[in-house]
Amino acid sequence: MKNIFIFAPVIAFFTFFMIYIAEATDVLLLNEMRLETSFKSEGDQLVLTWKPLFYPCKYRVETVSRSTGAIPNSPEYHKFIDEAAVENSYIVPSGAIPMYYLISAYGITGKVYESPAVVANPNYPEPPKPVPIYHYNIDNPASLMPFLVWHSVPEAVCYEVELLSAPPEIEGGISLSKMFHLESTQQIFTNGWQADLRPYQNQISIYWRARALGFHHEPIGEFCKAEPIIIDVNKPIPDCPLINDFDKMPNFREPLYPVYDWIPLHAKAARYEVELLDHKPPIENDTEPSPDSLWRQSTVDTASCYDEYGRPFAGDYYWRVRALDAKGKPIGTWSNSSKFTVDAYENGVEVAVFGDSISHGGGAVSYSPYALEYSYLTYLDFPAVNLSRSGDTSHTTLERFDNDVLHYRPKNLIIMTGTNSLRAPTISADSVVDDLEEIRRKCVKNDIRPIFLTLMPLNPVNIKNSFHTDTDPKWHEKLDKINDYIRKQQYYIDLEPYFYDMYNTKLDDRLSVDGIHPDIRGKKMMAEIINQRQDLFIK
Repeated sequence: MKNIFIFAPVIAFFTFFMIYIAEATDVLLLNEMRLETSFKSEGDQLVLTWKPLFYPCKYRVETVSRSTGAIPNSPEYHKFIDEAAVENSYIVPSGAIPMYYLISAYGITGKVYESPAVVANPNYPEPPKPVPIYHYNIDNPASLMPFLVWHSVPEAVCYEVELLSAPPEIEGGISLSKMFHLESTQQIFTNGWQADLRPYQNQISIYWRARALGFHHEPIGEFCKAEPIIIDVNKPIPDCPLINDFDKMPNFREPLYPVYDWIPLHAKAARYEVELLDHKPPIENDTEPSPDSLWRQSTVDTASCYDEYGRPFAGDYYWRVRALDAKGKPIGTWSNSSKFTVDAYENGVEVAVFGDSISHGGGAVSYSPYALEYSYLTYLDFPAVNLSRSGDTSHTTLERFDNDVLHYRPKNLIIMTGTNSLRAPTISADSVVDDLEEIRRKCVKNDIRPIFLTLMPLNPVNIKNSFHTDTDPKWHEKLDKINDYIRKQQYYIDLEPYFYDMYNTKLDDRLSVDGIHPDIRGKKMMAEIINQRQDLFIK
């Protein structure tokens, strides 16, 4: 027995040494293997699974998106989440753009395997097509007015849904069915639609499919595979909007000025009303407004509402929405409530972003700042708090400084405002420069490093088509004067040169549908440029 104890350290050392040699030299040829991966749905979650390696190890999964490739020296991928010490399955985080997963394995001494290729999320196929989220089968039948919901297609301005009496002659494609077509609509500006199936309740079978469309209703990709709808005529018909919490980007962080999005009712509501509370409603789906609500606002927008007030105070908040008729009377009930959390920043923040709608978020005409895939902050390599507000001119941004910036005590403030001033003939470049200079002074006074972003060009034709407003013909002269001031500052990042069309005259159509707000690719480019200038920031 004594001999065993004497040799135990030697045995342990030898064992560890052999493991180290095996892992360090890859004598087992683990890196020549390929993991067999697959996806499966568990309720509303997507799970990535793989067949474990024969070698005992733990796995690490990185969730990433591809960079644009437009900015020199940018890495190939932007990392969102790094999940370590998993077995052989991974609950995929939600997202609204194509996501990829890098899988590596770790033994006792370190990494023993790295996947030679990324694994792609199947919810974003090529060519692009919506992927249904809700499935109405025997186990989950639909009412006569079900919500049809799908994963959003990046850059889609709207969608077309077709109802059919049978699967189409050819799945996919961009053409409506000639034999089985019942009806279709292209007036869908969210990734969901409440269908009215009452005219078809005696139909032997009914199917639906959707496709994404651009600004001029041109196809973006193809129709998805037709989905059957099993109907239970006795199932209650939904009579409240459906909060659009689908496809939230990873690491969601609420901007100072929240925006609330939902999928509207099929009924022709005249308005929608949003209610905000600091507690969960005692009764969900009731019909009365809460007596202690923090804020209520009605809007003619059918799918989103912008909060007019900043929400800087830490805590949990709940919001819900209901439809109103032309006389202001409720149609049905309040929606389910949705929760968001405002973080506490007791020691201030490293970086804050201050500006107008380009920084607040949104794009492709139909997407509000609620859709964080259209926020450049989503693609930054460091955390930042969004203090921007849609609709600001340079002067209204300045007016908010004391209330909205000083509360967070940022070390660094990324500043981009004045684009709305460019559009307005009544606002001069000199007044914008004066506003920016006053913001700079306030930053210096409060020990904040001001880091200015140059303004990007406009596309007046696209602005006119999208918003039915004219742009100041002298916008480019104003842009030159404002950016000349910015380039004279000690700390600035130059975005402007990257966003012109091939003729160097206006904002590239491919980067912005509406002519002013960069879409997903443009927002990624903004972040990739900023990521390369982290040397400007106070650490």
